[in-house]
Amino acid sequence: MHELEAIILAHEKSRQKGKATFLATIVNTSGSTYRQKGAKMLVYETGEMVGNLSGGCVENDIFQYTQRIIQEPLIIEYDATQVEEDLIWGFGLGCNGAVTILLEKLNQLDNFSPLSLISQCLNTKKSGAIATIFSMTREIDLKIGSRLILYPDDTTDTDLQDRALVEAIAHDTIRAKASQKSTVNQYQLLEGSIDVFIEVIQPPHSLIVFGAGRDALPVVTLAKAIGWQVTVVDCRALPETYQRFAIADEIILTRRDILNQQLSINKNTAAVVMTHNYLDDFEIIKWLLPTSIPYLGVMGSKNRIASIMKKLNPTLAQLKKVYSPIGLDIGADTPAEIATAIITEIQAVLAKRNAGFSKYRCQPLHAKETIQKKTNKRIR
Repeated sequence: MHELEAIILAHEKSRQKGKATFLATIVNTSGSTYRQKGAKMLVYETGEMVGNLSGGCVENDIFQYTQRIIQEPLIIEYDATQVEEDLIWGFGLGCNGAVTILLEKLNQLDNFSPLSLISQCLNTKKSGAIATIFSMTREIDLKIGSRLILYPDDTTDTDLQDRALVEAIAHDTIRAKASQKSTVNQYQLLEGSIDVFIEVIQPPHSLIVFGAGRDALPVVTLAKAIGWQVTVVDCRALPETYQRFAIADEIILTRRDILNQQLSINKNTAAVVMTHNYLDDFEIIKWLLPTSIPYLGVMGSKNRIASIMKKLNPTLAQLKKVYSPIGLDIGADTPAEIATAIITEIQAVLAKRNAGFSKYRCQPLHAKETIQKKTNKRIR
């Protein structure tokens, strides 16, 4: 189950039982950190937790802070820029890293809870964005935790009152959603400045597996284990597929009539073709090539896929998204190992990474991001 799905489910259960819950969100980072901006953790009043923010004891420390919160959100900062200090305290932030965490008590009547937006994004399989104030100079009469929400249907809602400030934040939130990149912006007002974390909420990756043989099961199982939404399409239309792939989110039985199936394809979707049937593969690839899908992996030999490509005559752009032979070159042999090679290749492609060894990477694993300062005379 995806981490965000687990948090939503856990919160719903706690709400039904009338238990208090708290949401901790990393709103800013600097240096090397274990988790990046947007990472979330749900904390029960009993100390149970869903999700994590570090590789050390930040989680337990956060729980201690929940005992102090009544209603108002709280900003907590951890700084491990001195390696020795992190070793002593064991926060597990990462070498030379610092994080800023927003801790807030979840109110059942709060229409601006980030969990409401996250739930919509998961249900609609579309992205949204949420802008949250997490820092300001003392002279400014605003509240930590005030928000502007951009829903999947592009409508907005906010608990901020200043029209000029709302317009400025809304403009940047729309841009962040369009670029699919979260950011931290600083806005200059007459009284001082405010820092806003603009977080893009993206639904889990979607994987469509064409083929329902035994070798497809490890692919589906691994994809589900890391929280992807998985659809299995069985061109043999065998009823036992429902039982074998019960873990999948959706199962479609069809006899090559792919064009009539209601399959959602977008830039967050990957497809793996492993029917082991030339004619089925041909029709599936023919249908997928013109779509916006960024990854189309095909199981089979180079000669086999070359024969299909010769008949389909794809454009260079279409050919670029075809991966065959499928999977990273990790020396995979067993079905489970091959599934690992496939899933890691998909992850690399969707994340736009080259899938090389991290030890040889010259750049940081996570791109450094500077605070974007916005100066707008119309704001206050």
